[in-house]
Amino acid sequence: MPAAIEIDDVSKHFRLYHEKYTSLKERVIHLNKIPFEEFWALKDISFDVDWGETVGLVGHNGSGKSTLLKCIAAILQPTSGEIRVRGRVAAMLELGAGFHPELSGRENIYLNAALLGVAKKDVDLRFDDIVEFSELGPFIDNQVRYYSSGMYTRLGFAVAVNVDPDILLVDEVLAVGDENFQRKCFDKVEEFQKEGRTIVFVSHSPEIVRRVCDRAYVLDHGMIVGEGTAPEAISILREYQAKGSGLASMIASMHEGEGDPNHPDNPSLTLIGDPEERVTVGQISVSFPSAPGTGYLSPGDPMTVKVSYEATRRISGVIVGIQLFDQKGDLVFGTDSDLMGLEPLDVDTQGELEFNFPTVPVSDGLFSVAVGFTSAKDQHIYDWQNQDLAFKVISMGKSSGYMKLDPRLVQNGEAVPYRP
Repeated sequence: MPAAIEIDDVSKHFRLYHEKYTSLKERVIHLNKIPFEEFWALKDISFDVDWGETVGLVGHNGSGKSTLLKCIAAILQPTSGEIRVRGRVAAMLELGAGFHPELSGRENIYLNAALLGVAKKDVDLRFDDIVEFSELGPFIDNQVRYYSSGMYTRLGFAVAVNVDPDILLVDEVLAVGDENFQRKCFDKVEEFQKEGRTIVFVSHSPEIVRRVCDRAYVLDHGMIVGEGTAPEAISILREYQAKGSGLASMIASMHEGEGDPNHPDNPSLTLIGDPEERVTVGQISVSFPSAPGTGYLSPGDPMTVKVSYEATRRISGVIVGIQLFDQKGDLVFGTDSDLMGLEPLDVDTQGELEFNFPTVPVSDGLFSVAVGFTSAKDQHIYDWQNQDLAFKVISMGKSSGYMKLDPRLVQNGEAVPYRP
């Protein structure tokens, strides 16, 4: 059976003009001489979407997600390649698309439905359902120019999901609605999924993509750079974002005194104490005892951080510390051997230490690890090193939030059963 959507080697470019001539005289004089650049919004995109699938498109702003969705909806024509779409398509691409500001909400329902290929008699049968879903009954005869952004979204989505589409295209517009309406929209999306309809979904929210999509494609500068299940695609996206923008590299001292001249981020680093007494961080490595060779953790898995070190001589009274940072550079966790209630260490000229974490209860993301050595005697820093993108956590579940917890629901003393 052919796929619902087939995209074969699709590319799309636009002309970016540096100068604009508004008068007829200027246009005639500069005919075919207006300087421009070619901007390729899509480059050689190919993939299929099967019937009943929910596929996500993720990527940074300007990566080509919305352009691709408009090509699928036939609003834009690709410069090269071919897109084959089978079945009735309903699209929610941008705020107010398909609405006339001078017409009332009632009139725009018929206009929008007509653009989707729905006959007036069919709209008559579904009109009450559309108004009820949008919750705009008192305002349905007002001009939509007076609607708020949330009211635009309500009306547009209500029309899109009530014209019985085979394929639903949804852009980021759902983020505009209030929480209750978003919940209603997601319930409708889940209903469509159970009915076996096909959905292509664009969003910047990892939680929404994980909740809604079966799989996803990652776009970067108009090209597909990764694909997989929703959690795998989110992980790929975060890696690309980290490479593009760089992780925050600032390391906060475990002890107070961010302006301390010993702080490793200080360009004029001056070490205090005996220069012959140094402990240097060597290699930092992260391993996953329960999932060796996978390259990532699942939430709640154990983790081991190994640190090699070198010292100028045998040194007593050493504190070792560790910190974990998320992709934004915010501190997730930090401790040291002193805070753990342990005796100061005696280190030889070479050695290795391990931090064993029985569980890492974060939901998902990319994380950096920083390890340092300080003196227990005067608190000065021997060495402090950061390893960017040290490990990643991928959650295969559909829960949202920063932490990964495992609650149980009990009703009247009995556990609520899981769906079959």
